[in-house]
Amino acid sequence: MSHDNLKVFPSVRERYEALAAAGDIDADPAQQRLADRFDRLIQELATTRLATKSSALGWLFSRKAPRREIIKGLYIHGDVGRGKTMIMDMFHDLVPVKRKRRAHFHDFMADVHERINAHRQALKNGETKQDDPIPPVADALAEQAWVLCFDEFTVTDIADAMILSRLFRALFERGVVLVATSNVEPDNLYREGLNRQLFLPFVELLKAHVDVVNLDARTDYRLEKLNHLPVYLSPLSEETKRCMDDAWHAATDGAIVVPQSMKVKGHTVTIPHAARSAARFSFADLCSKPLGAADYTAIIRRYKTIFIDDVPILDHPRRNEAKRFIILIDVLYDHHVHLVISAAASPDKLYEAKLGTEAFEFDRTASRLFEMQSEDYLAAVDGDQARSAEV
Repeated sequence: MSHDNLKVFPSVRERYEALAAAGDIDADPAQQRLADRFDRLIQELATTRLATKSSALGWLFSRKAPRREIIKGLYIHGDVGRGKTMIMDMFHDLVPVKRKRRAHFHDFMADVHERINAHRQALKNGETKQDDPIPPVADALAEQAWVLCFDEFTVTDIADAMILSRLFRALFERGVVLVATSNVEPDNLYREGLNRQLFLPFVELLKAHVDVVNLDARTDYRLEKLNHLPVYLSPLSEETKRCMDDAWHAATDGAIVVPQSMKVKGHTVTIPHAARSAARFSFADLCSKPLGAADYTAIIRRYKTIFIDDVPILDHPRRNEAKRFIILIDVLYDHHVHLVISAAASPDKLYEAKLGTEAFEFDRTASRLFEMQSEDYLAAVDGDQARSAEV
């Protein structure tokens, strides 16, 4: 999707309609209604901002500081690929607020834990007397952003679950407005989680501060685009690279692509290119570094579509890379991940050595790579992603 010379539109709905008119997206009534709802939120935020500014002079003649009106944010849930993130990103671009932040929810919580740990270390060093880290952390976060936009709001970590209620109560008390996308409705967050009864107050707090919207768009647009593109491209060439880029643009659907990182068992795993629920790597990124099954599993827990560029022909001297590639494909296959890959040869010709355990194991890898291109496998991927959105 091209955004060259795209003018600044005054509303989410107008930007949405412009993309539809250009053929970049298919207009959908549910998405149009969500765009209208975001425009109402923009109006509320803009009105409150102006009222707060104008009340500054009034404060000279009053003994009370101006009190900011409570604005309810939005929590948008629905199946994978329905356009939730796309429309939220339009809102984030257009909302006339300087102090705003857009983040993947997991990354935000990682930042929160780092801030809490830093505060505890400062307490230990005698640099602060504040025992409770939540108020100062909330102060810093609220100072950074009045409007918080979260992509893929989900709770799977007990450490996150146990602090969310206190953290967000403090943020809401400081006037922070929350906007979030999720695959599940609030009542199903942290479902089956350990000590979930301790998490439930957060659910009620959340529902009191957001309007919950179910985006029931008619189809999974990203998968619809991807399913018309090849998923295994060889040999390596400029044409192959162009096809990979086309597939990547279909998967990310115009979202901002940025590098990401995650902590896995004490070390950092880097994701060079990430947007929405898609991640893109080179073969070297995944298989020339000391990564293992735990790292690959952590990646696919966050990203459901994986791109791998430039898989070379392997032989015995590169058996360590071949072994990692075998493990990687096993993890992707077992978890029904949508894989798009470019390689120097067809799957059965990627490993040239005839001896060693890798030669035997690579037969299974080749078989799985062939199967991962099949209509049955891709249909199973679609089904799994749809079911995961309901859990």
